[in-house]
Amino acid sequence: MTAKQVWLVTGAGRGLGVDIAKAALAAGHAVVATARKTESVTEALGEHDDLLAVALDVTDTAAADAAVQAAVQRFGRLDVLVNNAGSFKAGFFEEMSPEDWRAQIETTLFGPVNVTRAALPQLRAQRSGLVVTISSTAGIASEGDFLTAYAASKFGVEGFMEGLAPEVAPFGIRTLLVEPGFFRTELLTPQSTQFAEASIEDYAERTQSTVDGWRSMDGKQGGDPAKLADALVQVVALEEPPARFAAGADAVEVFERKAQTLLDQANAHRELSSSLAHDDA
Repeated sequence: MTAKQVWLVTGAGRGLGVDIAKAALAAGHAVVATARKTESVTEALGEHDDLLAVALDVTDTAAADAAVQAAVQRFGRLDVLVNNAGSFKAGFFEEMSPEDWRAQIETTLFGPVNVTRAALPQLRAQRSGLVVTISSTAGIASEGDFLTAYAASKFGVEGFMEGLAPEVAPFGIRTLLVEPGFFRTELLTPQSTQFAEASIEDYAERTQSTVDGWRSMDGKQGGDPAKLADALVQVVALEEPPARFAAGADAVEVFERKAQTLLDQANAHRELSSSLAHDDA
């Protein structure tokens, strides 16, 4: 990659996306910052010679194509795609409507799929590029209530990026998954989190306590998103970026717990698991 890179950051009108765009600009890179409304990008980031604000709904494939084209038209290339746009549809599985469940998948799984699909022809033509996807510790281990749709989308993103990596590596393209723990972003604000309507008596008590718990965390998360953004710039600059980056001490702990859980599960019925081959195999 060239010293001055061109970054395309989705969901850059607020929250972590703003911090990522600021960090990339501060490092001397050019940034194509996308959001559903370009006004939110301008309000958050101001004006800059190396900044281009582009309207993008990540669920719109034509808009994704247009955003990549705008990046190349303005800056001549694209080096780093950051799939960051997200939302949180929270609730017990049975209380979430099929429409809300599907909307979560459309935004936080098919969103990265759409924008990555739009970017790959340009990256392939260059024979270089990095696709960064902001996943979550919920894509490593679903720990807690209200996470079925969100975790499903993040587990999907993990599989998508892991499967994509060897397909595009021959073209000089790499992938990087970032799994943040709890950061003081805007994810838990009413603008980003929508709770399912309580509708089943069996869940009523837990629903209220879980909603209260999530709401009480908003603005009190331990992670600093500006530090995460700075760290991401550092990781992207590595000659060999990792396949995954655990963002936050709590994320490292989730990685460790999940690794141990998988080892324990592999060993729990090892003899039976290993006895399933054909006799002549």
